[in-house]
Amino acid sequence: MFVWDALHDLTLIILMVCALVSIGVGIATEGWPKGMYDGAGIIISIFLVVIVTATSDYKQSLQFKNLDEEKKKIFVGEIVVTRDGERQKVSINNLVVGDIVHLSIGDQVPADGIFVSGYDLAIDESSLSGESELVKVDDEKPFLLSGTKVQLGSAKMLVTTVGMRTEWGKLMEKPSKTPLQVKLNGVAKIIGKIGLFFAVLTLLVLTVRFLVDKWLNHEITVWTSTDALSLLNYFAIAVTVPEGLPLAVTLSLAFAMNKLMTERALVRRLTACETMGSASCICTVKTGTLTTNHMVVNKVWITGKSLEVKGKESGDILKSEISEVVLSILLEVIFQNTGSEVVKEDGKMTIYGSPTERAILEFGLLLGADFDEQRRDMNILKIEPFNSDRKRMSVLLGRPDGGTRAFFKGASEIILRMCNKVVDSNGEPVPLSDEQVKNISDVINSLASEALRTLCVAYKDIDESSERNIPENGYTLVAVLGIKDPVRPGVKEAVQTCLAAGITVRMVTGDNINTAKAIAKECGILTADGVAIDGQDFRDLSPEQMKEIIPKLQVMAQSSPLDKHKLVTNLRNMFGKVVAVTGGGTNDAPALHEADIRLAIGTAGTEVAKENADVIIMDENFATIVDVAKWGRAVYINSQKFVQFQLTVFAVSMVLSFFSACISGSAPLTTEQMLWVNMIMDTLSTLALATEPPTNELMNRPPVGMGTNFITKTMWRNIIGQSIYQLAVLAVLNFDGKNLLNLSGPDATATLNTLIFNTFVFCQVFNEINSRDMEKINIFRGMFNRWIFLAVMVCTVVFQVIIIEFLGTFASTVPLSWELWLLSILIGSVSLIVAVVLKCIPVETKPKQDGYKELPSGDIADFTKHSELEMKIHVADEELPSGDVADFTKHSELEIKIHVADEELPSGPDQA
Repeated sequence: MFVWDALHDLTLIILMVCALVSIGVGIATEGWPKGMYDGAGIIISIFLVVIVTATSDYKQSLQFKNLDEEKKKIFVGEIVVTRDGERQKVSINNLVVGDIVHLSIGDQVPADGIFVSGYDLAIDESSLSGESELVKVDDEKPFLLSGTKVQLGSAKMLVTTVGMRTEWGKLMEKPSKTPLQVKLNGVAKIIGKIGLFFAVLTLLVLTVRFLVDKWLNHEITVWTSTDALSLLNYFAIAVTVPEGLPLAVTLSLAFAMNKLMTERALVRRLTACETMGSASCICTVKTGTLTTNHMVVNKVWITGKSLEVKGKESGDILKSEISEVVLSILLEVIFQNTGSEVVKEDGKMTIYGSPTERAILEFGLLLGADFDEQRRDMNILKIEPFNSDRKRMSVLLGRPDGGTRAFFKGASEIILRMCNKVVDSNGEPVPLSDEQVKNISDVINSLASEALRTLCVAYKDIDESSERNIPENGYTLVAVLGIKDPVRPGVKEAVQTCLAAGITVRMVTGDNINTAKAIAKECGILTADGVAIDGQDFRDLSPEQMKEIIPKLQVMAQSSPLDKHKLVTNLRNMFGKVVAVTGGGTNDAPALHEADIRLAIGTAGTEVAKENADVIIMDENFATIVDVAKWGRAVYINSQKFVQFQLTVFAVSMVLSFFSACISGSAPLTTEQMLWVNMIMDTLSTLALATEPPTNELMNRPPVGMGTNFITKTMWRNIIGQSIYQLAVLAVLNFDGKNLLNLSGPDATATLNTLIFNTFVFCQVFNEINSRDMEKINIFRGMFNRWIFLAVMVCTVVFQVIIIEFLGTFASTVPLSWELWLLSILIGSVSLIVAVVLKCIPVETKPKQDGYKELPSGDIADFTKHSELEMKIHVADEELPSGDVADFTKHSELEIKIHVADEELPSGPDQA
């Protein structure tokens, strides 16, 4: 199959036809076997090209096969369904429309469907919406989406959509061209047009000279098979136009993808790696990407003490800080007032319930409690579950001693108003004074300023055991809990690396502005001169105002899907950025569809995010994104190296063939020789240059934008300089080589042409070494550790020796003396000296050789007063009231307040 695909190349098809005609004409005129040598030589050359190309394609297919195997490992499992009236287990991949799926706590919804029947079904849609609140599903709201998870209840679901037609499947459409592809298409068009021009011109010159010679010799009316063979050879030489850019990019991408697999980054779309190398902005969600998507109790206020909770050792520390009586009360209010369950599965504790409930129960388990033991002797009399209106949950219990106790937990400000007592250090209820209420309120505000969600837990003993109504006041406050979704380890360092690489990280979240600010500061995303803005205010900005705000925008809070889409669209269209977006949910669909690249973090994440992603960061390390970007930049640089090398060979071969045809009426290189040069240019040079690993220096420059010229001034300098040297040397050999080298005899012309061919090949061998670094003089650094590069060099030289010394009949060459071999090598090696001289010629200072620009110095924010936009810059390290970071008013003039430093500055252009 791969051989057949390789044979579909138009150039090879034309050459095969020419070879067959050549064999037929040759045998008819010169007999067997001499008459088939020229045609057979072309066929052998074509065979080698096809074999090398097919082998490369086969290796690439193996990489894709391995990739597919990794992908299958991510999403496996069975689900219980009713099919054909029978209950059975089927693979998730074999689910079909019309199946009735049985769902219970902990199951992941495997497809889109409609609720049929069930009890108290609550779905966690955080993988889709980014919101942690559970969604009730019933007859009124019957729709279930693939990738969500059952947290409460059970149900039967009718499957309506599977596979790519589900909500997440619709997100899979992507723009077809990457930034590098766009640029290479332009380069390929230029090469194609120039090659076609020289090919046609060379063919015309050779044909005209041939016809003129026949006319001058009065043979214009006499045509033989030899004349037809000559014209055929002219045509074959003309169509041998070098090409190979697609192979270079594909091979480089495949190599990078294979390396990233070992670094725990699964590239699901080959070109995504290259696109990530050009990324200048990452728009990331908070939940599950920057944070762990696992709520935990981070701080506790109890008996007048504020305690921090970190890891298992915190349980012992907290127990040492409070009495056993207080601990007993705390565990009672945690485990009795909950709607969640703790289940032991395979020796592990699994908690089913809302994220907040899970966090509180995990905290109770951390204190050494046993869920079943705590709830064993209690008689639940009444439950009032939590809802968004009441913002609290309450339960009434009958105690073993005959008394009744009510428990409350919920929003801090609500529960605090219901309390008139507080538990002291001895576990006794004491009256709650106004001063204590103020102090507790300050504690709650302090926790909230740290992006913690606060809850209060309280209880009340009721004397009348017959009472069944849960009272609304007179409670005893036990504790204030601060809950948060912690930041992933290593995120801050990864963000700093991104900033150093010129990649801006922007957080786009549905959280409120204060929570978003706190998390962004903890991650290092929100800097002193950055802007945090509310989604509603961003939505109301005019295009001119967005041009002012977006470059400084680092956090967007309370954003809607359209806000994300507008941000990504403007970054791409208004500023020409290459944008990566983390996520994969339905609420991210517009932004994901608009983004250049989609990223998913972690193997434990949702299947929706992973199926949507172009790249999956398998080790859940945000820093791996930097490795993807580094390899992507290496793909870009390697492609530039290859293009520089190929354009040099292309220019020399085309110009040499054209002028030789004009002056001498023949081309110095035969069809077979041009095919060998073509193989050096396309396949072997690709293996050598496209597999160079990235260097850390690549991450000290900003990424390349869509508008940057792919062929830089430095590349043109190297191409033109090397081409001039090679053409000068080859022209001297071609037109005066016999005299200079004292060549005579019947084989003088064949020897000279072989020498020209050999010298031309060795010029490319040494120029390939030059192309390892387009800017630096030391091109040998790391070369002897690159076994692929060395293997290509050795193979090229060995095959060149075989062609010259042993395949002369087919390649139209003759064996050379050792002196001429040494001369060819010396002339080729002078390319190294020429490269040193060329690299000393300055052609550009700021952008560097590869299209990258040096990182800007100084402050990012350079605010000036705009006719329609007044900016007031405030600076504070302490907590400010809500809305100070981005407090947009809806007046005719937009006022923006931004926290930037450590003191308050007046507004105006001088201070901006």
